[in-house]
Amino acid sequence: MLFPLSPLSIFLRHTKQTSSPNLSQTQTNMSELSQLVPKDRRPEALGDFRVLPDELICALLEDLSPRDLAHLSSVSSVMYILCNEEPLWMTQCLKSVKGPIEYRSSWKKTTLYQLHVPDKLVECCGKSLHFDGFNSLFLYKRFYRCFTTLNAFSADGDNVEKKKDLSLNEFRNEYDGRKPVLITELAETWPARSTWTSEQLLHNFGDTKFKISQRSSGKITMKFKDYVSYMNMQHDEDPLYIFDDKFGEAAPSLLKDYSVPHLFQEDFFDVLDRDERPPFRWLIIGPERSGASWHVDPALTSAWNTLLCGRKRWALYPPGRVPLGVTVHVSEEDGDVNIDTPSSLQWWLDIYPMLADQDKPIECTQLPGETIYVPSGWWHCVLNLETTIAVTQNFVNSKNFEFVCLDMAPGHRHKGVCRAGLLAIDAECSEDTKLNATSANDKLNYPDMHRREKRLRVSKYGENPFVDDSDENATNGLITSNKNLQIDEFSYDIDFLATFLEAERDHYISIWSPSNCIGQREMRQWLHKLWVEKPGIRDLIWKGACLALNADKWSECMEVICTYHNLPTPLDDDELPVGTGSNPVYLTEGHVIKIYVEEGLESSIHGLGTELEFYSLLHKVSSPLKDHIPDVLASGILFQENGSYGIVKWDGIGIPDIIGKCSLIKEKCPTDGFPFGVWSKKQFELHKAGMPINERFSSARSTTIWPYLITKRCRGDIFAHLRDTLSWNDGLNLASFLGDQLRNLHVLPVPPCNYFTCEKQKLDNEPSADVFVEGVDKKISVPGEWRLFIETLTRRKKDVCSRLAKWGDPIPSNLIEKVEEYVPDDLSLLLNMFKVLSHVSINSLNNCMYICTLITSNLWIIMWL
Repeated sequence: MLFPLSPLSIFLRHTKQTSSPNLSQTQTNMSELSQLVPKDRRPEALGDFRVLPDELICALLEDLSPRDLAHLSSVSSVMYILCNEEPLWMTQCLKSVKGPIEYRSSWKKTTLYQLHVPDKLVECCGKSLHFDGFNSLFLYKRFYRCFTTLNAFSADGDNVEKKKDLSLNEFRNEYDGRKPVLITELAETWPARSTWTSEQLLHNFGDTKFKISQRSSGKITMKFKDYVSYMNMQHDEDPLYIFDDKFGEAAPSLLKDYSVPHLFQEDFFDVLDRDERPPFRWLIIGPERSGASWHVDPALTSAWNTLLCGRKRWALYPPGRVPLGVTVHVSEEDGDVNIDTPSSLQWWLDIYPMLADQDKPIECTQLPGETIYVPSGWWHCVLNLETTIAVTQNFVNSKNFEFVCLDMAPGHRHKGVCRAGLLAIDAECSEDTKLNATSANDKLNYPDMHRREKRLRVSKYGENPFVDDSDENATNGLITSNKNLQIDEFSYDIDFLATFLEAERDHYISIWSPSNCIGQREMRQWLHKLWVEKPGIRDLIWKGACLALNADKWSECMEVICTYHNLPTPLDDDELPVGTGSNPVYLTEGHVIKIYVEEGLESSIHGLGTELEFYSLLHKVSSPLKDHIPDVLASGILFQENGSYGIVKWDGIGIPDIIGKCSLIKEKCPTDGFPFGVWSKKQFELHKAGMPINERFSSARSTTIWPYLITKRCRGDIFAHLRDTLSWNDGLNLASFLGDQLRNLHVLPVPPCNYFTCEKQKLDNEPSADVFVEGVDKKISVPGEWRLFIETLTRRKKDVCSRLAKWGDPIPSNLIEKVEEYVPDDLSLLLNMFKVLSHVSINSLNNCMYICTLITSNLWIIMWL
């Protein structure tokens, strides 16, 4: 693409060649100038699109396919220019990549090779056309960033403290959790100091695939030899760089080349097995101009980063002080915090030079062998001034543990405040919080904020820089006085930040944020392992568990239950909830106390009611299963009223008054027997299955009524912990035993189904259950229970992908994308299995329903959550 000289520059160049021009000469020059300046081809070439800025047009083009771009490039000269921009084809390539990338001198060629376009056509595409008469400041600035060199890059003086021979005590007292520090000579004995060069790594790991960091939802890898070739050829504004958390698995010998410095060896995630802990260490390799844009490290962990080769430029801001040019989005639905930020190069070139002195970040240039420490919650941005190779690790220690636990607590407000300070809340909320805050040290200043999203823009020449678009009175996007908000009230203090937790949200009834570094169950397991394996810091662990799990609330409930039933309280090792289930479970000497809280009161009361009905049925028919299931010792409902606790005993039969007041029973439904038994639960699940997942959780707000169950404690361990230690014969014996128990479950009689006598709950625009049995063989008499089951599954099928994405530890996206391939469009096909069993009696078919309701449905729930 050609960038012609501007009319002014042409005029000045021409006039310099003449001396003392008079008016006539000037007019002549202007006439000649008009002939020299090419006609602006943009209006005619773009047609109605001419009203859109080039930046927006380029963004729209990213959503087109390569074939559409090829057609559009033939429309006009300007469309040809825009459709052949390298950043556009880089996006195209990363969207469609399947397998390792092999760079082919340009992103357009790489994309076409990736799509198996014939070589002759690819080579033709490499011959670009050039046009004059088109000027684009947006494209020119991007072009400049792509080809700029940073050898002579200069910035203001370093102001990050640099230390040598830093002792552990000095680090903990002055820097840990407080401020960044650049430390020298921590890596002098590492083999990596001499072996981690591009040449050595290419020799040893040329065919090894490493993960690449880029703005793409899919996993991108490159062989190291291809990546080195890419680094040498590319001229990207935001180059790809290796950012691999699995490098230890891809190249195990690299782990022997370095060790965790003595200052950072306390890491609370080390109680987890390697496959259990979240990503924590990364190999980072990138060329000049690459780097990490503004961010706060995941889960508010701290980090150390040691540079082995090259130079890095760092910029940092304290917690809550959002860098200018960055937009923070806080999701109302699930609390996820998303950041919109320019690339690190763009920020340094376009935004940094315009900052007033008081708005500039803390900064430094990192040299080979130096290690930088980044505390919890600090914003940081990194620019590679040349090809760099580094290793970094994130960790949880005693100084940031409570912040990590707070970040994984349910809700969105506290997450936003931890990162964006008071920009994440509105003025009314801040006034309420101000009354509850217990600490406000290390104060920072912030402008008024009346939205959950704030965008700061770079001003045009002559305007006041970084004016807040939504505030007419603002003079600067970072420091502004206002009447509604105390600008000195933010503090990165755990007590202050905890005041932003939302009281109505609870760990067990809230959506788990996808930004959390571990799953909901894994979080509870981690805290329990810490509790058992690190008894010396239990006071700290308890504080973290109270923030993340409301451990103090559930422990208080457990103590009330123990006192009422004259049970011993848990031993020291069992003071935190145990297990991987979705309800708090406590172990005492000889007893297990389960408090039902998952997804709110209605779900909880059905959970207990179904279990009590099942236990009753086992004893009624003297099933052999009762010998292998813990005895029920007590059950009831705990409630809180006027600040005091009360307990009502309940065996699942009838409706206690405390529940009757909650309007959970429909008028036409029976209230004798087990009103919250299996069929009531199935109708409740049918109703719930039609809700979007966010509505489902929002309807399960925290209550002051909790069903509970006390059973006899069994000795042993869960199968997941034992399966790797079982012998082949033990495995066969266990399988045989489970097969016998499955048969015992199969022959249980089914509780009476009141599905047709109870008022059926239907959702708008939902087909009736009868629709789903039309395809079933007419010779088979289908019980009504199956209709209820099939309709529930059909409703769950509609949002199966979103449920899987939000369920516990994130499931790989490639599996979620394929789940619908395994689910029939017509779920009534599941019933056609019975046409080969035409000799089976209706009674046997009814008996089979207990497996459907108590086992099969649970398996389906796992699929549909």
